[in-house]
Amino acid sequence: MATIAFIGLGNMGGPMAANLAKAGHEVRAFDLSSKALDEAKSQGCNVANSAQEAAKGADFVISMLPAGKHVRGLYVDGDAPLFDVVSSDALVIDCSTIDADTARDVAAAGAEKEIGFVDAPVSGGVGGAKAGALTFIVGGSEAQFAQAKPVLEPMAKNIFHAGDHGAGQIAKVCNNMLLSILMAGTCEAINMGVKNGLDPAVLSEIMKQSSGGNWALNGYNPYPGVMENAPASNGYQGGFQVDLMFKDLGLAMDVSQLSASPVPMGSAARSLFNLHKANGNGKLDFSSLMQFYQDKDA
Repeated sequence: MATIAFIGLGNMGGPMAANLAKAGHEVRAFDLSSKALDEAKSQGCNVANSAQEAAKGADFVISMLPAGKHVRGLYVDGDAPLFDVVSSDALVIDCSTIDADTARDVAAAGAEKEIGFVDAPVSGGVGGAKAGALTFIVGGSEAQFAQAKPVLEPMAKNIFHAGDHGAGQIAKVCNNMLLSILMAGTCEAINMGVKNGLDPAVLSEIMKQSSGGNWALNGYNPYPGVMENAPASNGYQGGFQVDLMFKDLGLAMDVSQLSASPVPMGSAARSLFNLHKANGNGKLDFSSLMQFYQDKDA
């Protein structure tokens, strides 16, 4: 069993830390939210007074933060950067979804201090985090991947080695861009069927068993009442926020520009989520895009 510092206990990080503690690891948890710390303590984690206190002497440091600037600030640029206190034999695993260049830069800064760093963004949402069924997409060396894998396993359904540093982030934004396209198309199709008199549950089942089946339709239906455990049936609460999808689509657009990759469908999806976000829906689950298509009195 390892000593693990876990920094960032939000909707994803909190359940992830809890699953590590449940697996028998010593988890030193830190977050700026006292409520998040109280929840972590109730789940078997040891609460630290600072990120530095959590990280000092830990075998692994795992972070789950909102954006690249937060990752860089935590490890490299902040008032008390963790690379100054992390042991040289420790491995840092950043599970945030950030731009690949920042992931590479932070990995290089760690390497200067002989500290290993991998980017390991996740897919699977809050449900996957709670169930210990996330997909981890790891960027780093083969040796670092082998070192990280046993620690990721209590939180994971799948663990992939995407390539060298930054590759995890590239793969993640490719995946999420595709997910946004699938969700937009699923919302369009179900809404059109309902407007023409079809039962959304019946139409969904037809498409699930036909060539239109996809992850958004099969396991995350965006129409209220069709799938009991989907955010759509809970007022679009929980799950993966529109704000976060829009952020990830911005990262995807940056990748497309840097590599001259045409992404007309991804660009269209980003525009849709931008309009939906601008209408005040940023904190709702991304499947709430269904509401964008519906008549106002629907």
